[in-house]
This record gives sequence, structure tokens and C-alpha cells, in this order.
Amino acid sequence: MSKRYLVLEDGSLFEGTAFGASCDEQFGEVVFNTGMTGYQETLSDPSYCDQLVVMTYPLIGNYGINRDDFETIQPAISGLIVKECAEFPSNFRNEWSLDEYFKQKNIPGLSNIDTRRLVKKIRQNGTMKGVMVDNIEDLDACRKQVNEFNYKRDQVRRVSTVKPYVVPGNGERIVLVDFGMKHGILREFTERHCHVTVVPYNTTADEVLQLKPDGVMLSNGPGDPKDVQDGIMLVKDLMGKVPIFGICLGHQLIALACGADTHKMKFGHRGANHPVKDLRTGDVWMTSQNHGYAVTEESLSQTSLKVNQLALNDNTVEGLEHETFDIFSVQYHPESSPGPQDSNALFDKFLNKIKGGIIHA
Repeated sequence: MSKRYLVLEDGSLFEGTAFGASCDEQFGEVVFNTGMTGYQETLSDPSYCDQLVVMTYPLIGNYGINRDDFETIQPAISGLIVKECAEFPSNFRNEWSLDEYFKQKNIPGLSNIDTRRLVKKIRQNGTMKGVMVDNIEDLDACRKQVNEFNYKRDQVRRVSTVKPYVVPGNGERIVLVDFGMKHGILREFTERHCHVTVVPYNTTADEVLQLKPDGVMLSNGPGDPKDVQDGIMLVKDLMGKVPIFGICLGHQLIALACGADTHKMKFGHRGANHPVKDLRTGDVWMTSQNHGYAVTEESLSQTSLKVNQLALNDNTVEGLEHETFDIFSVQYHPESSPGPQDSNALFDKFLNKIKGGIIHA
């Protein structure tokens, strides 16, 4: 097995074993995910675009890779870092090992490093820039490259659909704006027999309204929400004209469109079983999350948005509802079912808003 290295912007060096594609240089933001399962959904989630993802669970790849669990056709992850990569997966649905799949998709992986030490460093210092390389001839030069590396700001453009497409149904007409959509969102609507039109991130409000939607869904996606000015303008132009539901990045875009602010978190929320409290009912939901930015609660006081859910781990904003218009949003992923399906009924809430029915969620 060949060696592979991870160099962080603080100068730290991790030496481990290579799997997946070869790697001359792969830069990215180093983040961690706490899920015990769901590594396939993680590596295929467009929200991880340009990120080197560390899995905290020590054994990854043990049930292999299959076609059914992909969240997108082409993964956008920059690389995966694990304690141990299973060489011989065991599952009746397995089609490829993690190593085989990464070779197909030209994604590098790094195993056999102390992921606990790496995650503790990220928790203490925050997310950091890093580079994954197969050979280091000059460590000081490599460290300098990492520090000089600048993140791209066009992730949403790269992961969004290029042109609209339709998934027909005989129910409510939904326009789903793709900022880096997970297939799980589309699945939830099709299971409810909705007629869904998926449109690119830069679709205008006039183009959306020409489709005569009953409701508009704003998907998840990668990067800084303030870079997605097309999405912010879309929400501003649609407010009061059609019911809107936002997830993750869509949630942040709604906040920005209403005059609130967002901020980059120290190390973000990525993983499953994150507790979220509903302030109206007192219920606590277990949720799946993947975000590095959050809505700044103090900035909401001068807007028409009210906080209705908070994360119990750090009290960050997890749910918003507009006081006047049929607009609501959540920071987590109700389409994801890593075990609990506590928040899945939010899709029913959206359809009930469209129908003018009773809200149960």
C-alpha cells in the first residue's frame, strides 16, 4: 500500500495510507462528519463540494457502495479521510468497494491516520484548509501552498442542474430550485405524487412563476450563502406570491432575503442525531445536518421572520417562519432518514400550506 499525506494550514502533517484515485495535490476545506453510517450519502451530497471530509466513526466502507443510496449522480467531495477503509465490504446490495468507487470517480482517500487527533484539532481551531498529496519533497513549500490557497466561490454553479427537467405527477405542482439538491428531496415529493420541475440555481422569479407552481422548494447546497445572490434575489421576488419551503442553504437564503445575516460556524454541524427543539411544542427532534454556516439570531429582530426551532447542542437557529407570508425553513435535512424520521412530516406541512389545510408538523 502506498503512502499519502495530509498537510493542514497550521503546519500539521498526517501520514497514512492511500486508497481511491492517485493524488498529486487535492486542496479543500477539512471538515468532520460524526455519522456512524451514511458514508455513501455523505460522499455523494453536493453540499460537501470542495471539502476533505473526515469521518469520526473508525470503520468506513464496511457495507460497500450501491446505486440506490446515491444523493447525486456525480459526487462533488474533494476527498475522504478515515481511520480504516474496509477492504472487503459485506452487504447483499454491495456493488463496489469504497476504494473501487473512488478510483472510478477520481476521488482520493486517506486511511490509517489518527482521525481522533485530527478531529480534536478541528474542534479546537475550527475548520482548516488542507491538501492531500502522495509525495512531499519540500514540506515547508507544501505548508506555504496550503496557506496561500483560496477557496473557490462558485460551488453552487458547479453542482446545480444545467437545465430544467420534469418529474411528472398528478399532485401539487412544485418548482424545486437546485442549489446542490440531494435526491432525497425529490424522492419525498414524488412519493407524495407531486409534479416536480427542477430548475437551475439562477432561475429568475418570472421564469418560476411562468411554470404556475403551487409551491417553491429551495434546496440545500454548498458554500457561503452570501455568494448565491441569484438565490437571494429569487426569494425576494417570490415572497408573497407563492408558498416557499427552504432546507439548509435554502433556509439561509430566505433569512438573507428578509434582511437577516448569516455567519460561518467554527466547525459546523455534520452528521446524524443532532437534537433540535421545537419552541412552539417543546418537542425534540433528532435530525441529520450538514452545514458550515448558520443564521445569526440577533439579526432577525428587525425582520418578519421568527425562530421556531433551536439546536440543543449550541442554540443555533434551526427553524424559521415568516409572520406574514407562507414561508418557512429549516437548517437540517428532513429528507434524510439516518434512523429517526422525526422531521419527515415537514414535507406534509408544506403541502398543507399549499392546500390551506391544517398544519400538523
